[in-house]
Amino acid sequence: MSDSDVKKVVIIGSGPAGWTAAIYAARAGLEPIIYVGVPKQDPGPVLPGGQLMLTNDVENYPGFPEGVSGPEMMAMFQKQGERFGARIVGEDVERCEFDPEGKVHTLHTSDGKSVRAHAVIISTGATANWLGLESEMRLATTGGGVSACAVCDGALPMFRDQPLAVVGGGDTAMEEAHHLTKFASTVYVIHRRDELRASKTMQDRVLSKDNVEMVWNSTVVDCLSEKDSFGSDKITGIRLKDTKTGEERDLAVKGLFVAIGHTPATKFLRDTALSFDDAGYLVLPGRSSRTGIPGVYGAGDVADATYRQAVTAAGMGCQAALDAENDLGERGLL
Repeated sequence: MSDSDVKKVVIIGSGPAGWTAAIYAARAGLEPIIYVGVPKQDPGPVLPGGQLMLTNDVENYPGFPEGVSGPEMMAMFQKQGERFGARIVGEDVERCEFDPEGKVHTLHTSDGKSVRAHAVIISTGATANWLGLESEMRLATTGGGVSACAVCDGALPMFRDQPLAVVGGGDTAMEEAHHLTKFASTVYVIHRRDELRASKTMQDRVLSKDNVEMVWNSTVVDCLSEKDSFGSDKITGIRLKDTKTGEERDLAVKGLFVAIGHTPATKFLRDTALSFDDAGYLVLPGRSSRTGIPGVYGAGDVADATYRQAVTAAGMGCQAALDAENDLGERGLL
C-alpha cells in the first residue's frame, strides 16, 4: 500500500460526535471516512447512530422546538455529512495499530480489510447497561416507556404526573431519580440490596424528596404492558422479586428508567497505548480532544462519563475535527 493510499481522517463511530466530526472534517476538505459500525445485540441493540437510535423523542437538542425522534435526528446528521463528502463504510473497526510518532495509523476492520490514516477520531460512544429482559428491550426500542436516560426522556408528556421507577443504587441512579422527582407523581427506586452505593450527598438529595419511595432488596424480573389506543405496547407495571425471600409482586408504573451504568465502547482499543480510566472510558489528558498518541483524538461518550448528552457529544466531535485539521496543517499534510 503506497503513501497515496493513506487517508487524511478516519472517524470510528456514528453518533452525534462522529457525525459532527465528519461534517466539520468534510467541510475542511479532509475527505473523512466514517466507519459507522454494524448492528448487534450486547445484550440490548447497538446500532449505527448510537444511543439516540433508541430514543423515541429528543426535546432538549437546540434547534428542534417541537422535538425530534432520535433516528430522524441521526438521519439528518448523516445527510449533512454526506452532503459535504463524508464517505460511509458499514463495518466495525476491530483492531488498531497506532503509530507512537503519529505518522500513519493502521485500522483493521470487520470485513478483513485495513485502512491507514494520518488522523483517527474515536467516537464509538458508550452503551447503557440493561437488565437483559425481553420485555424490557421490546419496550425500550418501541417507545413503550422503558428508557436508560431520565434527563433525555423524563420530561416527556407520557411520564408527567405518573408513577415511575428507577433501577439502580449508585450515583447515576440517584441523579436519574432526582431528575424524575420534578415530573413524576411517585418515583420508586428499586435496589437489589438494603443500602445504596451512591454517595451520601446524592442519597440525601433524593431521599429527602416527598415523592420518592425506596424498594429495597428487589430486582425487576419482567415488564408488564398493555396496548394503548393506537395499538402500541406501553408499560403498565413491573414484576419485582424479593432478593431475600424470592417472593414476587407487581408494582404499577408508567415508566421504567434503567440506571445501572454505561459501558464505553473501548474494548477494541485495549491493546493500544491509549489511556483509560477504571470504568474503561478513554482519557483525554488536556482540554482538547487529543489523546496521548499524536494524530488520535477522542470525542463524545467514549470519553465522557459525566454529561452523556447529544449536544455535548456533538461539541466534542467539532473539537476533534478542528484539532485534527490544525495538527494535519502543522505537519504539512493538507
